[in-house]
Parts: sequence; structure tokens; C-alpha cells
Amino acid sequence: MQKGESEGRERGRGGQEVGGIAPSLPRWGRPFPGRGEGGGSCESCGRKLSFTLPAPRSLFGKGERPVGRSRAGLGHFTMALLFRLLRPGLSSCVPRLLTNGLGTLSTVKVTSHPNETPSEEATKAISRYPVPYKKDLPFDIVELMEEVEKKTGFLPNVFKVLAHRPGEFRAFFAYYNAIINKETGHLSKADKELIIVATSVSNRCPYCVIAHSALHRIYSKNAILADQVIVNWKKADLSPRELAMLEFALAVSRADDITEEHFKKLELQGFDREDAWDIASISAFFSMSNRIAHFIDLIPNKEFYSLGRTNDQDL
Repeated sequence: MQKGESEGRERGRGGQEVGGIAPSLPRWGRPFPGRGEGGGSCESCGRKLSFTLPAPRSLFGKGERPVGRSRAGLGHFTMALLFRLLRPGLSSCVPRLLTNGLGTLSTVKVTSHPNETPSEEATKAISRYPVPYKKDLPFDIVELMEEVEKKTGFLPNVFKVLAHRPGEFRAFFAYYNAIINKETGHLSKADKELIIVATSVSNRCPYCVIAHSALHRIYSKNAILADQVIVNWKKADLSPRELAMLEFALAVSRADDITEEHFKKLELQGFDREDAWDIASISAFFSMSNRIAHFIDLIPNKEFYSLGRTNDQDL
């Protein structure tokens, strides 16, 4: 064995020790000795490509090294390799490492221009606070995230960012579930989402406005009412019941003096005192949520914009 190749293996840079990757390169050949490099030809155009693997310390984090064919090791190996490869200058061909647990490499064709730079949308952070790695999160938080992502088809950014503080994450969603998913009272899911939209508009919170107007469209099967409320709730096509509900919610959000007159208006529309509590709790909770989203600069997922625009979308 050449000296350079031995050193490369000891450092985990392209040798057999790196998660079992090297033996699984039928389309790319063996790593080049000495520098932990690999390469091959694109199956589509025949262009020669090569890559250099980063050192284990930068790839896996301080004190961590890949062990055998572990799924976690391959996951980090995959992401680091992709970030190295998906850069300007590779033109129409880039290699992709398939995360199938075997470390198989294949080539895929992309349409990027050699001088193309990443779009602002693709590079913009979803918050001014860091998003923790999934492997570093408590199991119960990961389990909830996976359940939500499976149900919706994507993971709302609020889950990713609040995971920065696991204790507050749990408290936030525990109270959210208590007031939003309760089965008693006279508020429908669409009613609750409309309250959130109106409150969030009042508090100028883009994330909650966009996310919960999407949920309102889905639950109400009404593609335009939330948009009307966003523009001007007083001119929206609201029923007298919805109008009374939003008037009370916004009075709570603004911290107006709540009088018996507010309750009487609700009672005329079929709401009782417990319903009033529910309306107030939702408005108060999301007034807090709006302010958190403000200072962390939470960006809405682009998927929210189109949700509920057609009748075939549901949760």
C-alpha cells in the first residue's frame, strides 16, 4: 500500500473506513490514492468528474467519527459530499450519493448553468436563530416532527426553529393542542383559524398570516375569505356570527377593556361564556406567537401559499 493511501485511510478521507463508502463505488471506481479523492465519468455525457472528501472532524463534528455503515454516519457523509459537489462550475452533471444505507454513488443530470449562483430563496435562512440538527433533538420532538411532516407533506418552519429550545417547544405545542384541538365548544376548526388570521394581521405577523390562512382555506373550503380578512376584515364577506367572533378576538388582542357588552354580542350569535374563553385564549396565545415569530424573523414555508386554493387539497 502506498504511503499516501495509508494516510488517507487513517484520516477517513476516501478510504474503506469512511462508513463503508469506498467499496460501493461501481460507477465511480476506487478513490485516488493519497488524497482521499474520487472520480469517474458521467453516464449521460461522459464528462470526467472528481471530488475530494473533507476530513472527518469537519464532516462529523468534534469528537465524532463514522463507524461501519451506520445510518447516521452516512447521513452526515451524504450532506457534506453534496455540499462539496453542488457548486457552480459542474455544469450539467453532478454526482449524487444515494442515502440507501449502502453508500452507492450515481450520476444525475441537472439544468444549472456553469455560472449560476444559488437563488436567494434557496440560501435565505428561515430564522435568525440556528435550526438544530435532527440527530441532536430529543426523541419526542423528532417523533412529533415526523408525524406532522407525514401528515402535511412538509415540515412547517415553526417546528424547526422552536426546536432550538426543546422545553419551550413542548410547552408551546402543548398549549396549542389544548386550545386548537379541543373537541368541546361551538368553535369549528375554520373558526379558530379565522381568529388566528385576524389576530396575526393585527399584529403584522407574516408567518402566522400565511400559514393559518392556508389552514382556513382547507378547513372552510372557502378559497377567498381569509384573503379578504387579510386585506380588510371589516369589508370581508363575514357572517354576523363570524363578525362578532372577530370583533371579540381583536378586542382581546389589542388589550381593550372587555365589558359585558362584548359578551352580549357573542351571546346574540350563539356563543356562550366558555366559547368566549376559547376565542380569547386563541387570540391571546397567537398574539404571543406573533411576537415570537417577529423577533426570530420566522419565514413561512412556500408550500403554504398554494394550500387550499383548489378543492382537492386537504389535511
